[in-house]
Amino acid sequence: MAKRPVPRYNFKAFGEAIKTARKGRKESRKKVCDEMYISPRYLANIENKGQHPSLQIFFELMLRYNISVDQFLLEQPAGKNTQRRQLDALLDDMSDTGIRIVTATAREIAEVEGEGE
Repeated sequence: MAKRPVPRYNFKAFGEAIKTARKGRKESRKKVCDEMYISPRYLANIENKGQHPSLQIFFELMLRYNISVDQFLLEQPAGKNTQRRQLDALLDDMSDTGIRIVTATAREIAEVEGEGE
């Protein structure tokens, strides 16, 4: 039987997002691999070469780093992108005082950006 002539999806951008998020959380590749029971070479290939992860690993990495797959799988992302999901995760762990500071900062940014229009 002939191989189905369908171009393979390029996971390079997803791998780069995983690597950026992992480094942003200051997690070593070894730590992540030990916790996820995968080999460091497998994760390195996902991050650096765009290797296709298994569906299970794809899902676990997406959840671990609050990555929105919409920006990778859909032409026009619907809903929250990765940065918004990561910000939501930070806000979930923040105290009321921290939320007030972030809110005041966001209002100031919106006001400054509004002046430039």
